[in-house]
Amino acid sequence: GGGPWRVSLGPLVLWASGSTYEIIEGPKNVTVLEGSEARFNCTVSQGWKLIMWALEGTVVLSVTPTEPIITNERFTSKSYDLGDTFLSEMVIHDVQFNDSGQVRCSLQNSNRDGSAFLSVQVMGALLIPSGSLVVTEDKPCNVTCRALGWTPLPEFSWEVGVPVSQASNYSVLDPGDLHSALSILALTPQGNGTLTCVATLRTLQAYKSASVNLTVVQPSLGSIDNPDTSLPTWAIVLLAVSFSLLLILIIVLIIIFCCCCVSGREEKGNFFVHIDLFVCLNFCYEQLKLMSLSALSKNALTTMRSHLPPEPDTHRSSPASHPQVSFINLPSPKKVRNVTLV
Repeated sequence: GGGPWRVSLGPLVLWASGSTYEIIEGPKNVTVLEGSEARFNCTVSQGWKLIMWALEGTVVLSVTPTEPIITNERFTSKSYDLGDTFLSEMVIHDVQFNDSGQVRCSLQNSNRDGSAFLSVQVMGALLIPSGSLVVTEDKPCNVTCRALGWTPLPEFSWEVGVPVSQASNYSVLDPGDLHSALSILALTPQGNGTLTCVATLRTLQAYKSASVNLTVVQPSLGSIDNPDTSLPTWAIVLLAVSFSLLLILIIVLIIIFCCCCVSGREEKGNFFVHIDLFVCLNFCYEQLKLMSLSALSKNALTTMRSHLPPEPDTHRSSPASHPQVSFINLPSPKKVRNVTLV
């Protein structure tokens, strides 16, 4: 007839049937987090005798019409009789990362099976080095968030709960660990608040977050009023060049003035010519000394004084301390002016 029949050959028992047992619908791919549960369903036609579940080629669970045969407590079974069909569900508890692989449902005495793939993702640790940060107002700073031991690597985002003038972030891989990554938030804070780093496994929409309290302080007065604070290089160069040009201009003007004084006195004789020249030179010296005292740059002041004659010593009275002027009158009608300064 068309019903099943049994042949016994000693310890070997074979089941046969005039009809074919089929897997109507096999399991589907599943992606879960490590430590959670994974469920696979297999629907077969009625009349089956044994359903076997295998993970990566190893049978981990068998199901008979009366009860499941459990060999590992992490793998259990649930059964549902749907009338014309039968549904077997395998549940994997506390899924581990190394459980990833092919899951196969098969029937005894059938060359057909159904298979799917188990993908296990790992949500690792998320760290911000410090639980609180103290930064200066309106001074750019960086906050680093590190994801350790994630598979696959997460996507980063930041929740900025502080007033800022600008903020941006970027992510980089950790060169020493393929399962770790860094996210750096660059911002210019203007007030206190909380910064939150969020790492997300997009496939499962699972995420983890870490927060840090940000305290903003005013710039210290010492850093503003400190006289030892150096100017930028461009400012020092500009100041030195400006002062040098100003000094050259003043010297030129003084020389022109002295020449005018001398030329205006030519007709008064050699005596007056030498006296006027002496007065002009003293005037030049006094003007240069005043410029030295009002210099804004210490380096420019040192350079200027190196080009000036030494200041007369008013406390010592000696012939060498005063300029010596000699006058030479020649009998020739041609006028000759000679000045000797010591």
